[in-house]
Amino acid sequence: MKSPFPGMDPYLETRWEGVHHALIVYACDALQPHLPDDIRARIEVRVFVETEQERIRHIVPDVHVTRVYPPPAEQPYVLREGGAAVAEELVFELHELEITEGYIEIRERGGGKVITVIEFLSPANKSGGTGQAKYLEKQAEVLQSDASLVEIDLVRAGERVLALPTHLIPPQHRGHYLACISPGWKRNRRELHAMPLRQRLPVLHIPLRQNEAPVDLDLQALVDHTYAAGRYDDLDYVAELEPPLSSEDAAWAAELLGAASKH
Repeated sequence: MKSPFPGMDPYLETRWEGVHHALIVYACDALQPHLPDDIRARIEVRVFVETEQERIRHIVPDVHVTRVYPPPAEQPYVLREGGAAVAEELVFELHELEITEGYIEIRERGGGKVITVIEFLSPANKSGGTGQAKYLEKQAEVLQSDASLVEIDLVRAGERVLALPTHLIPPQHRGHYLACISPGWKRNRRELHAMPLRQRLPVLHIPLRQNEAPVDLDLQALVDHTYAAGRYDDLDYVAELEPPLSSEDAAWAAELLGAASKH
């Protein structure tokens, strides 16, 4: 089964937690056979705690439901002696949620020197909360080292947090999706890949060590495999996207989905 979109499917963002995990696993699998014998791709994780308020900001379907004490009554007021109406007190118990996010490190064999870090951005990285702070902390750590950094942003919602300030990107190249590569041996260099909604996703050249040939990561093949393996043909293609598409892109998407019998 294949997505009706020729490139990135914007509706995958509604299932991003599962999609994110799959992209990381499949990307690691795709890179592994093409790496030199003395280096390996490994999945690492960072763990952080979000409040429910932060979690709700980037809209995930499994957000925990708060408990309310006492259960809300039909009448939100109680009468005290003398007839005065007083609002009933409701006590909310909010949960902190432990979030685990994966990323890829390409390392020298045996857990040695980090050569390249590959990040697939998530809504939590772009929503201004703890997840974004932790992401920017990791980004700064890599940029202060001699490891290369590859950031792949396939999420339309939220702030841009790539290692290249948004104001430096010409508007016509911002696109819906972006990838940014910073080679470890050229710390001030940024290689930007703009990925418009209507086009096939590109092949990224993942840097390894200086004077060593990069390895290719075919983003379109990766997204196609994620879609098929996850059986995401059950996505709700009638739902409104957030953020909404431009009027031109919305008309194009409606025609595309109509032809694929998804509308």
